[in-house]
Amino acid sequence: MCDKRFSLAVCQLRTETDYEETMIKAESLIRDAAVSGANVVVLPEMFSCPYDKKYFRIFAQMGHADTCRRLAAWARDRHILLIGGSVPETDGELLYNTSFVFDADGNQIARHRKVHLFDVDLPGMRFHESHTFTPGSEITVFDTPFGRFGLAVCFDVRFPELFRSMARRGAEVICLPAQFNMTTGPAHWESTLRTRAVDNEVFFVAASAARYEGFSYECWGHSMILDPYGKALAEADEKEQTIFAEIDLSRIAEVRAQLPTFLHLREDIYTVSN
Repeated sequence: MCDKRFSLAVCQLRTETDYEETMIKAESLIRDAAVSGANVVVLPEMFSCPYDKKYFRIFAQMGHADTCRRLAAWARDRHILLIGGSVPETDGELLYNTSFVFDADGNQIARHRKVHLFDVDLPGMRFHESHTFTPGSEITVFDTPFGRFGLAVCFDVRFPELFRSMARRGAEVICLPAQFNMTTGPAHWESTLRTRAVDNEVFFVAASAARYEGFSYECWGHSMILDPYGKALAEADEKEQTIFAEIDLSRIAEVRAQLPTFLHLREDIYTVSN
């Protein structure tokens, strides 16, 4: 039996070039969120490593074990479910952009390796994650005391089939650690998040890093928590901050009763595997 109501927080922190400085700050934000009543805390993509190709391998060489050890301790000490943003994960010679999840006892209960890598050629910006990272190959859905969660990372959000698959597997809350940039952020961030929430009639939690003005990669910020109707329950600006929302999972059944799209899927014409 899951708790149908719980408090969720997104810590929109600014990642520093100094690892220890970032981790001290992350611990402080998580502590404050828990003290304020959050049962679930979500961190941004690459929260522990500056989002720039010249840092990925340098920080990966430090190993992800220390970051995971601290995430586990923070979850256990604050008795929260912690969605640990994402970090550079090493697996032999391979490097992944990976989100780790820890329960209130500090146990790792899920891991999502970013499936779709950010390879783009935008006006004024060329970025190829595939030059550094290996793509993941799994759809990530996991059970918690607060219901069934789905998990993806940033560029994954542009592939709706992935999110429909999570919804078909019973995900009620989908979390997306991310770092949209200053081109795609104002153009697509909010509209894409709302669409994924509305299409699948789920709670959608998008955790961005805060903007680091003057850094080589400036992210858009604007973390959001959306309900299954696409209503924004909480929204940040570009600065470092924590946003909160009260999640009531009964809202999903209410919305799906009003708009029963899942009852009208034409699986004789198209299908997304569950």
